[in-house]
Amino acid sequence: MKISEIFYSVQGEGTLAGVASVFVRTSGCNLRCTWCDTPYTSWKPEGEDRSLENIVAEVAGYASTHAVITGGEPMLLPDVVALTNRLNELGLHVTIETAGTVYQPVVCDLMSISPKLANSTPHTRDDGRWAAQHERLRYQPDVLRRLTAENPYQLKFVVCSDADLEEINKVVEELDADRGNVILMPEGTDPQTLHERAVWLVDVCKTEHYRYGPRLHVDIWGNRRGV
Repeated sequence: MKISEIFYSVQGEGTLAGVASVFVRTSGCNLRCTWCDTPYTSWKPEGEDRSLENIVAEVAGYASTHAVITGGEPMLLPDVVALTNRLNELGLHVTIETAGTVYQPVVCDLMSISPKLANSTPHTRDDGRWAAQHERLRYQPDVLRRLTAENPYQLKFVVCSDADLEEINKVVEELDADRGNVILMPEGTDPQTLHERAVWLVDVCKTEHYRYGPRLHVDIWGNRRGV
C-alpha cells in the first residue's frame, strides 16, 4: 500500500473532533479538488510502498483506541479491506475518510464521507486539465447510498460560500440522509479564513438543522503535515 504518512494526533473534523487517533494517510486520489489541503496525496502523490504487516505494527505501537484511514482516497487501495479488518481485530475504533466515489466492503465504525461539491472542480488549476475527470467522478450517488446504508456515517461538506447550500440540500434530499449526520465545514487552510466563514456558516446550520464542523487541526497548528 502506498502510504504518505502515519501519525498520532487528535481528530480535527466531524463528530469525533478532539479524539486522540492514529492516522494512516494513503497516497493517491481519483479527484483533484482545487482547494485540496493534502496535495501531496493527490496533485503530486508521494509516499512509500509499505506492507500490511508493517502498517499494522506501527499503528499498534501507539497508545490509541481510535484509528483513521484517510488520504488521498483510501478506498482506491486493493488492501484497504484487509487493513480495516486487521485494525478491527486490534480492538480499534476505525474511521474511513472518503469522498464516497468508490465502494469497498470495509469494516469500520464510522464512514466519514465528504462528497465533493461543484466548488471543488479545478477549472483553472494546472491549466484545467483535471477538470473534466474530476467533474465526472466527484459525485456518485449510488456509491454514497450503499456506503451510508451499510455503515454508521457522517456527511461532511466543505463550504466556500452560501451559494453551496442549494447543492448541499439537493444531495441530502437525493440520498435521504439524516440531517443530524450532515456536517458543514468552512473551507480554508488558516485560522483567520476559517473564522470568517464560520460566522455565517453557523447561522446556516441553525436555520437548516445541520451540524457545524470545526477544523481543529488548522486552528491549532495551521496548514501543516503530520498533525
